[in-house]
This record gives sequence, C-alpha cells and structure tokens, in this order.
Amino acid sequence: MRASSRTANKTAKPKGATPKVDIRDVAALARVSIATVSRTINYIPTVDPALAARVWKAVEELNYFPNTQARALVSGKSKLLGLIVSEITNPFFPELIHEFEQVAIARGYEILIGSTNYEPKTMERCARRMLERKVDGVAIMTFGVEEFVLDRFTAENIPITFIEAGAHRPNSDTLAVDYRAGIHEAVQHLAVLGHRRIGFISGPLSLHSAALRKQAFLDSLKSVGIAVNPDWLIEGNHTLDGGRDAMKKILANPDRPTAIMCSNDLTAIGVQHALFEANLKVPDDFSIIGFDDVHLAEYTIPPLTTVRMSCRELAEGAVKSLLSHIQPVDGRTGSADKSVIQTRLIVRQTTGLPKGALSDLGGGNHPGR
Repeated sequence: MRASSRTANKTAKPKGATPKVDIRDVAALARVSIATVSRTINYIPTVDPALAARVWKAVEELNYFPNTQARALVSGKSKLLGLIVSEITNPFFPELIHEFEQVAIARGYEILIGSTNYEPKTMERCARRMLERKVDGVAIMTFGVEEFVLDRFTAENIPITFIEAGAHRPNSDTLAVDYRAGIHEAVQHLAVLGHRRIGFISGPLSLHSAALRKQAFLDSLKSVGIAVNPDWLIEGNHTLDGGRDAMKKILANPDRPTAIMCSNDLTAIGVQHALFEANLKVPDDFSIIGFDDVHLAEYTIPPLTTVRMSCRELAEGAVKSLLSHIQPVDGRTGSADKSVIQTRLIVRQTTGLPKGALSDLGGGNHPGR
C-alpha cells in the first residue's frame, strides 16, 4: 500500500503545472483535422488559407511548440537549410546571414551556418556538418566554390544554390549577379564628374566574382572612352588591410589616378584609411567607390559611395531556389525562372570633382559633397 502511494506521488504532476499541449489540442481549438494542423505547421502550400489562419491562431493561443525531431522522422525532412559563406568577419556576410535566416524562418525552416574563410579544408568540414545534420538544401554564398563540395551534395541528392560558381549540376541553381549594371553606373558617375584617371582594386582574381567585377570595370571604361592604365589596376584580397596596402602601392607611383573603384566595401574603407594616414582628403584628393553597400558604408567619414548588391535579394533568391527543389509545385522541380540579382550605384560623399577641377572652372560648389 505504501509502495503504491510512493509510486503515485512520483508520477503526480506538480500542483499548478501547465498541462502539455499536443497537436490534438490545436486541432480541437482550430476546429480542423490533425492532418490539417500537420500540413499547416509544415508549411504545405496547398492548405486552405482560412484553415491555416485558424491553425496559427490556435498555435499562438495554446503556446504550442511542434516537436521538430518527430516531424523530421515522419516527413523525412529536417526543415533545415544550410548556408555556407566565405568570411564571417566581412560585414557583408553577417548581413546576408541575417536576411537568409529571416526569409527561411518565414517559410518554416531553421538554418545551419558554416564559414569557410576561403580555405578548401574548412569548406569540406562545413559540407560534412551539413550532410551529418541532413539539411534539406544548401545555399553556397561564397562567390567561389570547390568542385568536390558540389559533388558531395549532388551525390546525396541535396539541392544546392550558388553564386556564379560555374557549370550547372543536377538539382542545383545559380544566382546570377548583374555586376555590369552597377559598375557601369559607377564609372559613368566618375566620368560625368570629370575623372579620366580611374584605378581599380580588385579582390583575389582566383575568385570568379572578383574577376567578373574587374572585367565589368574594364568594359565600362572602354564604353565611356577612358584609357586603362595597368599601373592603377591592383589585385587586393577583399580586406581592410588589403585595401590599405593596395592604396599605398598606388600612392608610391608618381603618376596617380584621381579616382579609385574597389571590388568591395572593406577594400574601399581600407583605401580611406591609407589616404587618412597620408594626410590626403576624400573626395578632395581622391574619389572612392566601393561595392556591396554594407550597412557600415553609411557611417564611414565621409559616407561611402558604393554599388549596392542587395543581401535581401540574394537571400530571397537562394531560399526560393532551394524550395523549388524541396517543395516542387505540380510535380515540377527547379526554379521556373533563374534569379538575377541587380546592382545599382548609391551616391554618397566620397565622390566629387577631380583635384584642381574647381580652380580650372573658377570656383563653385563641389558636387557629391
């Protein structure tokens, strides 16, 4: 008798404990079937919107938390999207991660993040972690990817989306970035201001995206009739230090440009620092244009003129592409239309007339300031 009492006491719920809510409670409150609740919380697009609204209202009222592990076992889907980026210390990538997570969560997915630091071994470890966690799809936002990593995901039939990474593979899509539009706008902007001596600091030219940006710059110079000076074409590494060091090389040349375009914003900020160290002013002595439009670009002194490549558009394009393979519509897999990420010039205060132009014109206001 006493033993039975002790057993009962062990299993009794604490006084005032909140009863556990399960999917049946949600179905009862929403006045729908358990199957409708399941399809709704798994973001199945065929659920009637009115029924889905009732389900989500019940979920909120009951403070119901779906068992994601159980859902994964039943559905065979982890509801995880992998995201591999190049360098977490570059502010562009944390901004991209933030946008990717927001877009993924809105569609019922969590994310798993990996950062490669441009090292093949680290990328391989990232891929292995994604495979071990059985992600449903992977966005490789590294602006350059090793072929063996793509092979690993392809072999496991995991959808992948990447940026400008090369040949098409089964179960994969590419996000194409229109580098030319924004870079052409930037070169035109400098030309209109009167610059005819324009340099370019690229990223590592082993990166496909860096090579594309440099080629877009060279083509844009040609289109506006400005000659290229090879001494003003410097290969950088997309870092602050790389921008500063590249600018020092340009300053060591007695024949200098009047404007510098950079392959990313970190490089441009490094250029600004090198000019500060040399007691030169922006844009009085040099005009500068970056690329990416990271949030920090608005807060440099002076604020950076740059070419915007929208992290939000990249994130939306990547998630849409992955889901087109994971959740095919009417039996069709793959994106109906390939995403093209647009770029455009954002004019702030690091661009102005070439040095000496005001005195040649007899004074006047300084454009771009």
